[in-house]
Amino acid sequence: MKFFLFLELESPLEYTIFIFKVFNMFSDTHFHFKMMTEDRGVDGLEVLSTMAKRNCRFGLDIGTSADDLAERQACVERTIAGVDDAQLAEKIRNFMYFSAGIWPDVEAIHNREQEMKTLRESIEAAESDSDQNTLHRQVIAIGECGIDHHWNPSGADGRCESDFDAATYRGERQLFEAQLELAREKNLPVIVHSRDGFEDTIDCIKNVGYDRGIIHCYSYGIDEARAFLDRGWYIAFGGAITYNKKAKLEAVKDLLRFVPEDRFLCETDAPYLAPVPLRGTVNTPVNVEHVYNFASEVRGSSPEELSGTVDENIKKLFAL
Repeated sequence: MKFFLFLELESPLEYTIFIFKVFNMFSDTHFHFKMMTEDRGVDGLEVLSTMAKRNCRFGLDIGTSADDLAERQACVERTIAGVDDAQLAEKIRNFMYFSAGIWPDVEAIHNREQEMKTLRESIEAAESDSDQNTLHRQVIAIGECGIDHHWNPSGADGRCESDFDAATYRGERQLFEAQLELAREKNLPVIVHSRDGFEDTIDCIKNVGYDRGIIHCYSYGIDEARAFLDRGWYIAFGGAITYNKKAKLEAVKDLLRFVPEDRFLCETDAPYLAPVPLRGTVNTPVNVEHVYNFASEVRGSSPEELSGTVDENIKKLFAL
């Protein structure tokens, strides 16, 4: 039996907005599925099923270790196996993609030559996988990789400034530049992690001369954004944009308005950085809608319009 819905809509724009509201969407360009589910106890089946029911177009599971790609893909596979609805399972397979990269922890920095060898091998193993009936196994981006000088020994990363002697500092830059070179070789975009390290980040990018990718979880100001944008980078915003107190709120709003439409992306970085009103909880890609809501209101559009814009940017950046 078929049901038809007849509505009197006054304009094509009104019709477009109606269609978006009916079908939801809201892509997430950065999350860590295995960390959410196996480390934080999130119900991955519920998360992926909800994303599929909302007709999510794109979800990117991000790598942080040289050898984690196969494990992350297997985690998603196991979750999809628990989906009873075959059509829903197929929708999940269609929107799930993977990156592979090395986050700059001290051990990885010190062993960067072997780490890069392992990363390359894992990517090439995925490239040669002939089983295309389950997931998009070939990686579509290198990362996350980059520079982090946020010293917080009690934090999740446990970073101490004392760990970064001159050799480690140089090694961090070399590890980042090696992944930029790999991305150029593979013709892939790069997912860049840059925290309290703008100068080093932009310097490494200039040294390699490869400008294709995302500055993820953007945490700098307009001047730094201009430097990245002028070189061709995309800027991704996550739940942290909803945190700011009144003193910094206007600066955040100015930044959100400054980034042009064709370079704007949204993400969660789940399981981290849950947006308001969920701050303090374990984050999931389902919560990316709150990022769209906040950003679109500031930019003077609707969440559905911003969702369409982000999806177009994703298609262009990742050549999908």
